[in-house]
Amino acid sequence: MALKDDSADAALAHMGYKAELPRNLSMISILGLSFAIMATPFGLAATMYISLTDGQCVTVIWGWVLVTIISLCISASLAEICAVYPTAGGVYYWSAILSPKEYAPIASWITGWLTLVGNWTVTTSINFSGAQMILSAISLWQEDYVPNQWQTVLCFWAVMLICMSVNIFGSKYLDLINKACLYWTGSTVIITTVALMATADRDKRHNAEYVFTHFDASASGWPSGWAFFIGLLQAAYTLTGYGMVAAMCEEVQQPQKEVPRAMVLSVAAAGATGLVFLIPILFVLPDVKVLLSVANGQPMGLLFKLVTGSTLGGFGLLFLILGVLFFAGVGALTAASRCTYAFARDGAIPGSRVWSKVNGRYDMPLYGLTLSTAVCCLLGLIYFGSSAAFNSFTGVATICLSTSYASPVLISVLRGRKFVKDSPFSLGKFGYLINMVTICWIVLAVVLFCMPVALPVQPATMNYASVVFAGFTSISAGWYWIRGRKAFTGPPLVMMEGYNGNVQTSGSDEEGIEFHEAPGKGKNT
Repeated sequence: MALKDDSADAALAHMGYKAELPRNLSMISILGLSFAIMATPFGLAATMYISLTDGQCVTVIWGWVLVTIISLCISASLAEICAVYPTAGGVYYWSAILSPKEYAPIASWITGWLTLVGNWTVTTSINFSGAQMILSAISLWQEDYVPNQWQTVLCFWAVMLICMSVNIFGSKYLDLINKACLYWTGSTVIITTVALMATADRDKRHNAEYVFTHFDASASGWPSGWAFFIGLLQAAYTLTGYGMVAAMCEEVQQPQKEVPRAMVLSVAAAGATGLVFLIPILFVLPDVKVLLSVANGQPMGLLFKLVTGSTLGGFGLLFLILGVLFFAGVGALTAASRCTYAFARDGAIPGSRVWSKVNGRYDMPLYGLTLSTAVCCLLGLIYFGSSAAFNSFTGVATICLSTSYASPVLISVLRGRKFVKDSPFSLGKFGYLINMVTICWIVLAVVLFCMPVALPVQPATMNYASVVFAGFTSISAGWYWIRGRKAFTGPPLVMMEGYNGNVQTSGSDEEGIEFHEAPGKGKNT
């Protein structure tokens, strides 16, 4: 555990917040958490049917490379801002602090709700697809087994409760859990790669030309070019969790240095891990039509079984992927609960007085965790109306998190990037270019990921991402009209020019720093 450093708590105090959470997480732990939320092998396995439907090898490989490069731009843009304003509020706080004072409340309200919904839905999507994957393991032995809706939802709820229990009773061990994720994920990729290449029938292996150039979007019903872009959801969904770790800034020593580094390094590591995982799979890829015929849309267990020629071998490899699910589900719920806590303490959620409390026994926001778990469990009920519920969760999670990431970056660009010019994680002369790549991609992503994976569309297979998004938008707008417009002032302290993330612990406001108190001190409940 890092030595106690009061400067981080002093910096937080200058940002208007009291330090309530223990700073017992290291940079490696935050890197592990970000890596856990992205859960590269699991995320790619859970969404493999998307890219196989919308282009196959070209979409899988080159889509991953393209989105990794774009994600590095997004994570670097966020890291630059995080290095200046390291708080659990993350993009919600940054949107307020970077905005003109009169627009700070509405900017933080919109961004905060996008972040909150993104955190909730990405947690839902991880654990829901995990439940589907767990049930798909049964079909390895009983090929005609098709889980019904109740079995799927109950399994999902069980996964959620396990993740919640680990967050409560294992809160003191989150640092160890996050570090273990790095080793488990790395081992999973290596073992899977070696096992598939060693057991695959040599006569059925594909050549390099097939792996890197084969494109077939006939199963999608979309025009080829458009199908490729829709297939990018696999990569975009997997590479979304890096911004969520900003919610852990108040549990890290020297967050202005450690969290930005963890954001960018986790994307680079995930990108490399993804290629090592995907390329061997494509070399031994079985008949795509057989894989896409799996009833619940989770073909990885069948793929492992067909390639290894063994049911036990297939299950063994699937078990490793499910281990990654454990870390991903726990990590995503951890970040979601901290996001809920941070947003609630500024009065932006109904019942904020409850959700913003930190439990003294477990040193974590227990009620924020409970609310996050409950919302995710309720979202799982969508599956009773749509068999493509997972598409909705992945779509709305990607849209909400991406737009919440774009908000502070856009505001920073519009204001001439003057608030990040002295950032400890400066992008220098490439800042404008990297920021514009971020903004342009996210605008395109909002359109792409509301689309169904394949045509024609039936009510049960429709992508309801836009409906889920509209539902949460209505709740957000309604609460703003009822309460927010009268009482919500945004984060409690708006800092202007001069702050560089290195606040001294003694004396009054340092020279060159202009502080502006927002009315209400942030407890707008």
